[in-house]
Amino acid sequence: MFSNLRKFGVNHKKIRILHINNMCCSKIKSSLKRLKPYVPLGRNYSSLPGLVGNDIKSLHSIISPPIAKIRNIGIMAHIDAGKTTTTERILYYSGYTRSLGDVDDGDTVTDFMAQERERGITIQSAAVTFDWKGYRVNLIDTPGHVDFTLEVERCLRVLDGAVAVFDASAGVEAQTLTVWRQADKHKIPRICFLNKMDKGGASFKYAVESIREKLKAKPLLLQLPLGEGKAFKGVVDVVSKEKLLWNRKSEDGKNFERKPLLEMSDAELLKETTEARNALIEQVADLDDEFADLVLGEFSENFDLLPAEKLQTAIHRVTLAQTAVPVLCGSALKNKGVQPLLDAITMYLPSPEERNYEFLERISRLLLPFADQHIEIPSLTAGNIALTVGLKHTATGDTIVSSKSSALAAARRAEREGEKKPRQNSEAERLLLAGVEIPEPVFFCTIEPPSVARQPDLDYALKCLQREDPSLKVKLDPDSGQTVLCGMGELHIEIIHDRIKREYGLETYLGPLQVAYRETILNAVHATDTLDRTLGDKRHLVTVELEVKPIETSSVTPVIKYAAGVSEDLLKVSQEAIENGIHSACLQGPLLGSPVQDVAITLQSLIIRPGTSTTMISACVSRCLQQALKKADKQVLEPLMNLEVTVTRDYLSPVLADLAQRRGTIQEIQTRQENKIVTGFVPLAEIMGYSTVLRTLTSGSATFALELSHYQAMNPQDQTTLLSRRSGLTQVL
Repeated sequence: MFSNLRKFGVNHKKIRILHINNMCCSKIKSSLKRLKPYVPLGRNYSSLPGLVGNDIKSLHSIISPPIAKIRNIGIMAHIDAGKTTTTERILYYSGYTRSLGDVDDGDTVTDFMAQERERGITIQSAAVTFDWKGYRVNLIDTPGHVDFTLEVERCLRVLDGAVAVFDASAGVEAQTLTVWRQADKHKIPRICFLNKMDKGGASFKYAVESIREKLKAKPLLLQLPLGEGKAFKGVVDVVSKEKLLWNRKSEDGKNFERKPLLEMSDAELLKETTEARNALIEQVADLDDEFADLVLGEFSENFDLLPAEKLQTAIHRVTLAQTAVPVLCGSALKNKGVQPLLDAITMYLPSPEERNYEFLERISRLLLPFADQHIEIPSLTAGNIALTVGLKHTATGDTIVSSKSSALAAARRAEREGEKKPRQNSEAERLLLAGVEIPEPVFFCTIEPPSVARQPDLDYALKCLQREDPSLKVKLDPDSGQTVLCGMGELHIEIIHDRIKREYGLETYLGPLQVAYRETILNAVHATDTLDRTLGDKRHLVTVELEVKPIETSSVTPVIKYAAGVSEDLLKVSQEAIENGIHSACLQGPLLGSPVQDVAITLQSLIIRPGTSTTMISACVSRCLQQALKKADKQVLEPLMNLEVTVTRDYLSPVLADLAQRRGTIQEIQTRQENKIVTGFVPLAEIMGYSTVLRTLTSGSATFALELSHYQAMNPQDQTTLLSRRSGLTQVL
């Protein structure tokens, strides 16, 4: 019955999530075994929203809440900033769960994969639906590890808003920059939550300044902390001039007091808060003309008379315009500050109708997500997030419509509209959503089944995993016939290997992890080739002359040009075959068999005998280009990584010395509280296994983050060493 459950076009054990409003898909994790609602051991779940026991309290409120009361949000951050803990507290205070889960205990709602609970990190995004003060919130918890950046990318495409979680002792970190850029690309309004205010070294001022300096954002301080580090006990609401104090005797943080600041008892705090509120009003007035008119007209003499509701409405508009970001603070682990964050989500982040999408999607079967639980529903209105089942031929990035005729009709309407006048948010833009930008893999290794008889099972498992995770690439080595896995990092490939074992029952064997190099050329060369072959009674004859030369701008795909002398009539029937041949030849360079990039190919001459097949044309062009590449001076390109190491002063020197041995280049050393932040570049080949070395050098006190920067040319000595090692001329110890 449930053999076709998938997420994002995943394997048969997964369900997919569909953002009706956007006609595109985002990921939800739920295995076949968890299809039927159940309560995992060790957790106490509340009734699902709208349910009393097993009865539906208000079916209409579950299926079709008012669109203005819907919030589709994501939680995003650098790894270990506290995303999942924040999500866990949100679910608890909203009544979704009846007990507090803990990442270290492996019993959180959204991290329910075995690999996530073992490692204490989020690997796949998970969605939950809950209610908060009359609002329906669809929340997606996303990964923070750089190896799973694609998870964040495809979730942000279908969300209306996001909460960026920061470690208050660290501020903006390496992966924070990555997810922030992704949110910028998709124009996602955001709220900032400075988490871990109870942590030693936490600094509200430093974290806010890092948002301003590194993210180039304008922070709106809606709260001030009451103490920092161990002294943190609550927050001040700048908008309403109230202090929120959590009861120390309350273990779960549900009980807190909201008290107005009084001149008698809080003179200094009231003065500081009033100054912060006045600065906030001025900042918002600079960004919102409607609010500026209100302030200058009615409240210019005394900002204290400005109602909090007027200020909140203006902050909502500014947040939607993405000209500034509200900033709140707290400690999710210590159960402080999460309820005001929930209020801010409903108050400042947009509803689906404020995101300017208009299409309604129809799917035959729908379910509402509650992490690893869900309930079936008969229909859903625009603006909601839901699951759908049975989609066999869809993949991440597809746009789904109810029928071909409706898509064609919408396209014709969009075309007519475009002829009248161009619009920024035209129907054409809404019809086909932008696809996901899939990063190129930087690691690869061979993978083998336990026996030849299990090869089809391995092929099936990899096919399913590829549909679920487009950043995973699988190819066949033409020389050895081995299957090759290509991934985003060591952890990425390790997780894939583990999932094949757990989910498909296959004990596979991985070869040594290798770096995905690329190749280019250093000079222009010409080549000519003729293919003359008779198959049956038909003669196929092609003669090709082309030039290949390097280009200065980086381009993963070859730039293809045609000389003026090439017949346009020939190109009409053979251009696709020509370009297929060029792309095929560029897949494997002459040095390492790595992809060729940063080259331009110009077809100088083409002679084709009538009746010659397009396959022969592609083969001739490919062979000619391969000959040209072999004649040219060749260069290996290696992936260069952005590296950020957080280390105490005591261990700075050995860390720098180790990076120097790894061909690293130090760009900057900053001071962050008691730590030093080392940023620079290091070749990926030199950084494998670095986590173990760094733990040894620093007695486990340092952390690091990696992100692909670009490909750079290897120096001649390193290139010679690499080529010798690959050809077996040197012994690897």
